[in-house]
Amino acid sequence: MTSKERLLAALNREKPDRLPASIHQWQDYHLKEYMGGISDLEAFKKVGLDAQIQYFEEMDQFWVVDSDPTQFNTKTWKDVPIIVSRDPEQRIVHHNIHTPDGILTYKTEGDRKTTWVTEHLIKNDEDIYLIDKYMPVPKLTLEPISKRYDEVGDAGILRGFVWGDQAGCWQHAACLIDITALIYATFEKPDWVHALLKILMDKKLQFIESMKGAKFDLIETGGGSASSTLISPSLHEEFCLPYDRFMHDALHDLGFKITYHTCGGTVGIEEMIIRNGADASETLAPPSVGGNQEPWEFKRKVGNRIALIGGVDQFSTLSEGPAEKIRNNVHELFEKVGYEGGYICSASDHFFECLPENLVAFAQAAKECRY
Repeated sequence: MTSKERLLAALNREKPDRLPASIHQWQDYHLKEYMGGISDLEAFKKVGLDAQIQYFEEMDQFWVVDSDPTQFNTKTWKDVPIIVSRDPEQRIVHHNIHTPDGILTYKTEGDRKTTWVTEHLIKNDEDIYLIDKYMPVPKLTLEPISKRYDEVGDAGILRGFVWGDQAGCWQHAACLIDITALIYATFEKPDWVHALLKILMDKKLQFIESMKGAKFDLIETGGGSASSTLISPSLHEEFCLPYDRFMHDALHDLGFKITYHTCGGTVGIEEMIIRNGADASETLAPPSVGGNQEPWEFKRKVGNRIALIGGVDQFSTLSEGPAEKIRNNVHELFEKVGYEGGYICSASDHFFECLPENLVAFAQAAKECRY
């Protein structure tokens, strides 16, 4: 099988020729510091992993280091960034968003690895109506996606997002308002929270309409803020599940497969991940890297009703090694999670400091696990 065939077989809950092995996304920092500045696709081929290539253009992910929020400015929504510090290890930007009915502000900081929010955009209840009325939704340009899809070819799959700071509605909201305040609001003013989530869902559905015909093998939704390490299963059921299901139905109507990202916190929401209609669940983060159950515990609860992606601790196992520890972990995951197919063994999430030889050992271990 080619890498593409192997990954797609797993996503179809089938048994490929051997265990697929991949990483969630290749970070530019790692490519520059450890891989000699080659591309993500070249890096996958170099170490022998099955490629999952993430398409970021027009997705508006603020945490991407070179993200440019001004590219989506309109006459009624103008993000004016004020650069406080250009230091690549401490980038500080203050943003003023001008609308006909008022100004919204937020602040970010970042380093060479990522970007984070230091002041959230929503400060007053009324701010969500400015978002509703004026926040623009980009449309996908299909030609570059087709070109990228052809470049990936048989080396792997091309993945896309749903527009927004995060793909899921709850997770996107958690980028616009402090998560603690958002959780309190679910008890104090739940109707307001639902109003915000519906605003974001309607915009995401608008974006999904522009995805028709895009050559994506897999679409990522969700995000860590819906994980049961952060919110309770009851909050997930009320404030995540209905909006996830609407989005997933719209994506399925266009023929896309969906992977639902939870950063590993899945205890108590296993059945909700099934109910939201996703085709795959990631990242199966083990407790050693912040998850709240072992990958095989999750597997035991969901069986073969959904494909699974992840399971490898990207820090204490993949980055630290040694090769024998990586090999043992891969074989354990194959025996306990991937034994009936439907599983892509992968790093649970982003990593930045990992020797290439550890990635080679990871790929080699997966090649030993044959169906």
